[in-house]
Amino acid sequence: MFENMSHLALQHYWFILVSLLGGFLVFLLFVQGGQTLIYSIGKTKRERDILVNSLGHKYPLTFTTLVTFGAGFFAAFPLFYATSFGGAYWVWILILLCFVLQPIGYRFRSYTDNLFGEKTYEMFLIITGLLGTILLGTAVATFFTGSKFEIVNNHAGTISSVWRGGARGLELAFDFTRYATFINLSLGLAVFCLARILGALYFINNVSDDGIVQKAARMVKIMAVPFLVFFLFFLINILLKDGFAYNEAGVIAMEPYKYFRNLIEMPLVGLFLLAGVVLVLAGIGLGAFVRSAKGIWLAGAGTILTVFALFLTAGLNNTAFYPAYGEFLQHSLHIQNSSSSFYTLVAMSYASLITPLVIAYVWYAWREMNKKKIDDKEIDAKDENRY
Repeated sequence: MFENMSHLALQHYWFILVSLLGGFLVFLLFVQGGQTLIYSIGKTKRERDILVNSLGHKYPLTFTTLVTFGAGFFAAFPLFYATSFGGAYWVWILILLCFVLQPIGYRFRSYTDNLFGEKTYEMFLIITGLLGTILLGTAVATFFTGSKFEIVNNHAGTISSVWRGGARGLELAFDFTRYATFINLSLGLAVFCLARILGALYFINNVSDDGIVQKAARMVKIMAVPFLVFFLFFLINILLKDGFAYNEAGVIAMEPYKYFRNLIEMPLVGLFLLAGVVLVLAGIGLGAFVRSAKGIWLAGAGTILTVFALFLTAGLNNTAFYPAYGEFLQHSLHIQNSSSSFYTLVAMSYASLITPLVIAYVWYAWREMNKKKIDDKEIDAKDENRY
């Protein structure tokens, strides 16, 4: 089946697949967002115990999805993986450090004789929730604004990348001489605010405590305004800016309104983006004003669709999804010059057929864990699953 497809079709297939994984990853960041609300919503130790245990059952899903997302990109587009993870390594080291500290925070928090005390591990959860979301959003924004790297053809016939940014990726968030930095940070802060909204909506769905539900609904209202400000700033800027396009010869050129044109020329992607935004707003409305447990599902589905559409806008329709700016423009990466070989993609594509089974398993596991809402009785139960 897959061996009858062209190399270009396989490249499109895999970019669509990893884009979908990216959408699921951002949705699952509700765990990180919820972690930053431990003290904002949990005003007593009892309430904090409920919140942490509500999130503790789900945090492995976020880490697993991050690993799957990274592995998919590595296998399908190894030159991108080598350039980004090998060049902007301080950003990715900090992100991975967040995901290392996260399970430590959950596992040791409830230990009676833990070394540093309960609040130390709660701070681990808050810090990782804050940094993890902002850094991930900032890194994804560079798909539209570009990074500073060079692709080098070595004498031995191999291809490697050289990062030309002075701070190994941190300049993408702190180089305020470039307007693009503000675009990067706007998406990072939008993802942070969205993660907090999703976290609050998850508490409304998963916690059986009227006080917590009431405070979670109030938090959804509070975070909705900055989320919309940051997200609209990012979206308007990328739709109005020049984009990184390439022609049949692989020559990169700046094209006016490229990302806006992508949405027009790929109407289904534009529809995904519009539907995603509407669903997120509907989920926010349900959670903030009705305190409905269904808010997380509407906002979650909207998040997946929105992120999916943004990835497709950045990488399809002859667009360089990992652009290099300035004098390194021609070193920009797109799905054709950064992908694995035809035979590698064919083999991987057959392996991807198990994806529906994985999704079915996650859905089943989620349903089993959510059969009963978190309440005082579960907190009082002493078992190995208590955080």
